[in-house]
Amino acid sequence: MITPDPTPNPNAVKFSVGTSVGGPATFVAGQPTDNPMASAILELEGVTSIFMTADFITISKSPEGDWEVIVPEAQAILEEHYG
Repeated sequence: MITPDPTPNPNAVKFSVGTSVGGPATFVAGQPTDNPMASAILELEGVTSIFMTADFITISKSPEGDWEVIVPEAQAILEEHYG
């Protein structure tokens, strides 16, 4: 089960995946990537970057981004890839 947790940064949420995600790797909106999971999350409105390492993924958003929209959509994408 993918679990989102707040971080001290209000523009970042840590998603505990429970299995190795590889990395460390960083993906930034507007930069090409051959990682389909990262591409799908970066397409979500407001997402600016993804950091992956160990068994978690941290998603960062712009100040205008809305976690109420991003979290469930990102969680669904992560469940599809790691669930």
